[in-house]
Amino acid sequence: MTIAVGEKLPDAKFKTLTEDGPKELTTADVFAGKKVVLFGVPGAFTPTCSNNHLPGYLENHDAIKARGVDTIAVISTNDAFVMGAWARFSGGEGKILFLADGSGDFAKATGLGLDLSANGMGLRNKRFSMIAEDGVVKSINVETQPGVSESGAAKILELL
Repeated sequence: MTIAVGEKLPDAKFKTLTEDGPKELTTADVFAGKKVVLFGVPGAFTPTCSNNHLPGYLENHDAIKARGVDTIAVISTNDAFVMGAWARFSGGEGKILFLADGSGDFAKATGLGLDLSANGMGLRNKRFSMIAEDGVVKSINVETQPGVSESGAAKILELL
């Protein structure tokens, strides 16, 4: 079952790439005491994720932050090295927190996992976005069709 508005995010561990290598972050590290916009993508460097989803958050970074958001984060089931490379390649380094959920533990625990094994991609995230305050989901938007209509930055700006 997919996590719903009003529910607390599950305890999970993520990896993010730093100058010193991969660093572990917990749900508390990312969300406790903060207003966070989190968006999930099936895979770093994939066409829709790189060309349509991430760019909207980069272009609207300042507008989102101006509405009281402490952190904008993206999560994918890739490893920390891939997410770090995507951050550098996209120009998102230092603007967006790139979280690796390599084993899909967060995806599974939130019901936001997507089995793309038939396409050779294994467990991935559904395409989604959410606003969380102090670790509690305030809004969640999950794509039901291909593309970025419900989970993009424009939708988040409407909700903030």
